[in-house]
Amino acid sequence: MNKYSALEDEELIRRLRQGESEIIEYLLEKYKPLVKKRARSLFLAGGDQEDLLQEGMMGLFKAIREYDPKREASFATFASLCITRYMLTAIDASQRKKHQPLNSSISFGELETEGGEGMLSTMANPERIMLDQERTSALIERIQKALSSYENAVLDAYLQGLDYHQIAEKLNKTPKSVDNALNRIRTKVQALL
Repeated sequence: MNKYSALEDEELIRRLRQGESEIIEYLLEKYKPLVKKRARSLFLAGGDQEDLLQEGMMGLFKAIREYDPKREASFATFASLCITRYMLTAIDASQRKKHQPLNSSISFGELETEGGEGMLSTMANPERIMLDQERTSALIERIQKALSSYENAVLDAYLQGLDYHQIAEKLNKTPKSVDNALNRIRTKVQALL
């Protein structure tokens, strides 16, 4: 059992500021499962879960450095907020138009493999293109049928590049309602795939 596990987070922060620097390692390890949980529930275009984990850990580190015990929020609440904000900022940055070429690019290795198979050999195949278009249309139709009218409206606005607050304003809903709808959409789409 760690010598710090019996102490409250606020006490740990106080002792850290008094010079017990090993507490930072303890807090990073203690809250790492929270960072992993948040990263699993989010998607970073052009990145992977490891990128989100790094962003979350930076948010946690910031929370440790900047937590003010005089505020009304507990350290756990403040850390959770910092972790989420860092991850969402990374996701927002990855979705900006200036990153679009990187996010939608493919490597030459994906285009051509040793045996001549790969995207290059199938890209120009009209039959393949038609089949892909039909599958895509069928999937879009299944998704639209699986979603409620509100969820479809949220998805359309999200795909147009609007953020949670802009979608909420456009649909006269709260950002929390939009967030809940997007979570339901993710669940339903994953089930369809």
